[in-house]
Amino acid sequence: MTAIKNKLLRSFHAACHKANMTADEKSLLVSSFNVTSSADLSSEQLKYILRILEKDANPEGDQWRKRVIASVGAWLRNCSIDHDIDTIKSIACKASGYSRFNQIPVSRLRSIYYEFLNKQKTTTGAQAVKADITKYLTTCN
Repeated sequence: MTAIKNKLLRSFHAACHKANMTADEKSLLVSSFNVTSSADLSSEQLKYILRILEKDANPEGDQWRKRVIASVGAWLRNCSIDHDIDTIKSIACKASGYSRFNQIPVSRLRSIYYEFLNKQKTTTGAQAVKADITKYLTTCN
């Protein structure tokens, strides 16, 4: 067995574990390829299974997580606050009430995303008004 196939087998078993598959479900999946063991699967078959399992592992949630990270980060930049990915995730967790970023359901991610977009618009508008008032006050004096 090659090193590549060993890596694919490890990835296969990790993906099955991540998908919460039971041993029976895993053996049913393997037997659908007319083999008795996952070691008998070809590299192409393993790659195919991995693509399916990773796609089913919640692609919509990943998309919304990336959007939330971008919107919170943009709001922090708008407010001139130094931040990193951990700061962004902790703000999103605080906003959602969940202790881990990956536990936040898609519905909450969606609402957090739109809330921080609105915060960006509000902050931008407030900064524009502040600049106008400052300009007016400097011309009056």
